[in-house]
Amino acid sequence: MKKFLLSAVAVCVLGAPAFAADLGPRPTYTKAPPATAPAAVYNWTGFYIGGNVGGAFAGSNNLQDDSGRFMGGVQGGFDYQFAPNWVVGVEAQYSWMASNNTGVIFPAGSTATENTRGLGSVTGRLGYTWGPALLYAKGGYAFRDSSLGVNTAGGLQSAYTTSGSRNDGYTVGAGLEYMFAPSWSAKVEYQYYKFDNTTFTGGPADVAGTSFRSDDHTVKAGINYRFGWGGPAVAKY
Repeated sequence: MKKFLLSAVAVCVLGAPAFAADLGPRPTYTKAPPATAPAAVYNWTGFYIGGNVGGAFAGSNNLQDDSGRFMGGVQGGFDYQFAPNWVVGVEAQYSWMASNNTGVIFPAGSTATENTRGLGSVTGRLGYTWGPALLYAKGGYAFRDSSLGVNTAGGLQSAYTTSGSRNDGYTVGAGLEYMFAPSWSAKVEYQYYKFDNTTFTGGPADVAGTSFRSDDHTVKAGINYRFGWGGPAVAKY
């Protein structure tokens, strides 16, 4: 029995190299590359609503002075992303303004005052997006809620007439919007509003025949909530 066991061990020892040779070389193993995070895809298509705050500054030769006025309002619109980094849309916006009943004193002592209580617009906009950012330009119809008054040198209200459409005009602007969370974006925007000149065709002698510009420069910051057709930003592998 002892001789049998010794013989079996010897056979195993002598046969191991040959068996290993039959198996061939051992395969080599490489470390798997680390997993990469999925890239985010931002979808601007869909409706949105939001709010804004900022300031308005009258242009030169206005009845209102050019000191800044606080403004705050709301906006809503629709965007469509295509081709694939371009965004086209339409937006309605209205901002209420702090009271600023300023005016002009004429040579004979008459005064004319104007107070703009709000600015609104309906515009188209076109933008270019990369990642979560959207750079855009906008333009379209503008309107305002303003009142005008004329007093004589003695402080009495005076009848007057003006030409043109003082409260209807156009607007152009540009801005940068950033999608900082799913369904949420923030923006900063410059917008210029231009209305027909205020030309007095009747009134006190020193007022009649005078003309003033009617325009405003505005800077606003806003935030939007987006009801995207394609949903919020998704992951792309």
